[in-house]
Amino acid sequence: MTRPAVEDAERERAGGELAALARTLYERGWMPGTAGNVSVRLPGGAALITASGRDKGDMTARDMVVVPAGTAAEAAPGPLRASAETAIHSAIYRTTDAGAVIHVHSPYATAVACRVGRRTRPASLRIERFELLKGLGLAEPAHTEVPVFPNWPEVRRIAADVAGHLAATPHAPPVLLIADHGVTTWGRDLAQARNRLECLESICRLLLLTGSGLPAEGREDRS
Repeated sequence: MTRPAVEDAERERAGGELAALARTLYERGWMPGTAGNVSVRLPGGAALITASGRDKGDMTARDMVVVPAGTAAEAAPGPLRASAETAIHSAIYRTTDAGAVIHVHSPYATAVACRVGRRTRPASLRIERFELLKGLGLAEPAHTEVPVFPNWPEVRRIAADVAGHLAATPHAPPVLLIADHGVTTWGRDLAQARNRLECLESICRLLLLTGSGLPAEGREDRS
């Protein structure tokens, strides 16, 4: 096969994996309607990401957009637009060795982000003791600090916060929350990123059930 043919085959394969995962997460209620986005890093400095405005339960390999992994600019004009949150994926690819990124609106992680997050400044969620922390691939699995970023209207501002945090904190956990918004995880491939997502969602459910480590609702300064 020629190089362009190999690249096309790789994109088709990766697109099929993205579509299958999007459908699975949709069925779990984590990507309702057109919400959420999933991407993988491609050889040669590009990434493949779910297109904007497409129902996640009906996606196919053709509902994907190729973008430069580190810049969030579309590689070429076309009928599909990259997700509005491509800049966040790019910030992660630019500052880590991630091979795949997942962003969803899973209910428990999103609820925790609402409880802990601030409108105008980053916050942090300390998690400790839970056995599920081992699933996040941490150097020290007994505890971690998960960043919770403000949900700025300008997505690139969120991406700048994420890139700055990851650049300054090379051992940060491969997960983050966005206040009133959702959760993003990453890993060497889609399977690892999905596993980390499942672990964090389960931890957030336990936090809400136990109240451990969460601020009292309605008593915190949300500025």
